[in-house]
Amino acid sequence: MLTVDALKNYGADTATGLMRCMGNEALYLRLAGSMMTEQGFNRFQAAYEAGDGEAAYSEIHALKGALGNLSITPLYDKACEINERLRADKSADYSELMNEFTSLKEEFFKLCE
Repeated sequence: MLTVDALKNYGADTATGLMRCMGNEALYLRLAGSMMTEQGFNRFQAAYEAGDGEAAYSEIHALKGALGNLSITPLYDKACEINERLRADKSADYSELMNEFTSLKEEFFKLCE
């Protein structure tokens, strides 16, 4: 079960996330948990695997915004790194960053179960 403490231990800036939800913990947890069903993760993965840097950039940019709004810092920071790499060169090899992002995503999803 997702809790504020679990998110905080994961590295999320829960104080900022809660502030953005006007202190409503239930809302914050519901929004953070809804990231599990965010299809942008799947679309990003598919674009990455297809070598479509333009689509991957579009998807990671959108994910970055959602993760940033919820202050899910570890995933947000990695999304920012990938976003900047793709902005500079859509054909760059970012497989190491992708592996790190996937690991962080899986860790986050386990918190949400």
